[in-house]
Amino acid sequence: MAITVSNLTKLYGEEKAIDDISFEVKSGEILGFLGPNGAGKTTTMKIITCYMPPSSGSVTVDNLNISDHSLAVRKKIGYLPELNPLYLDMNVVEYLDYAAHLHGMEKSRINHQLKEMIEVCGLHDVRHKDIGELSKGFRQRVGLAQAMIHDPDVLILDEPTSGLDPNQIIEIRNLIRHLGRAKTVILSTHILPEVQATCDRVVIINEGKIVADGTPNQLQQDFQGSELLTIELKASSSNPMEDLFPKIKSHHEVLSAEYQPIGNEMHRFTVKLNQGNDIREKIFRQAVAEGWVILEMHRRVTSLEEVFHKLTMTPADDDGEKSPSVN
Repeated sequence: MAITVSNLTKLYGEEKAIDDISFEVKSGEILGFLGPNGAGKTTTMKIITCYMPPSSGSVTVDNLNISDHSLAVRKKIGYLPELNPLYLDMNVVEYLDYAAHLHGMEKSRINHQLKEMIEVCGLHDVRHKDIGELSKGFRQRVGLAQAMIHDPDVLILDEPTSGLDPNQIIEIRNLIRHLGRAKTVILSTHILPEVQATCDRVVIINEGKIVADGTPNQLQQDFQGSELLTIELKASSSNPMEDLFPKIKSHHEVLSAEYQPIGNEMHRFTVKLNQGNDIREKIFRQAVAEGWVILEMHRRVTSLEEVFHKLTMTPADDDGEKSPSVN
């Protein structure tokens, strides 16, 4: 079930919370929707879920326009907002039952869905406790169960792993991946490794505008500068700077190299290469010919965190310094 966002703008007075953004989420795709605080992520999610109208532009869910078919769209969406709205004086089962009835579910389905959500979200041991007695992590699980109770085709999850411990994060991450096989998912999070492990595609928004759209690997490649290769090897040498260093630098792909002794007959080289060059095979063959023992060879790749930082950093963030280089 596809989602199409076209030329979407939201104004608060004269301020643009989102500014003419467009993107599409394909059926069965998990989209990571990223941006710094105040970038427009939550506003966009609220518009997609019919919580607020846009100032201009359009959103369609399964070819239904949110302005013309608001109720029909809401039935297709499960939404976990950033501030998880829960009735603290209800116990878990009562609350989920209430949420199921709000969605107009048939009574014959509700018991089955309740059992499944309690199992899937790990709520069995607290199912009869009042929500107000639960930890933040368990409350977040209840919110996830609420979003999925009516088995929607689309899930909009705003910070779904907020407050969870590392084991719970892994469980919810696996759950989202599993759900993504059959559902369309938009996931907002500040945990970038989670995006890399979970999402098929990433959209980054900053100051109300989309600044990047692609798979995590594509974005890393697009923003990769010169590449760094770290080589650790064992080799007998009376003067490494004369015997070993020139041989490492002899490859035409090498822009520069640094040498660091790390122990008896142990040497580390940090080699800077032009973007897209990979000389690991050449180094391996050279080591065989020279009788060196390669202990480690590590190629540094631009992280998604670095991409995010480059795209969203403002001059005020860096106090006049340049963006951190990936060189």
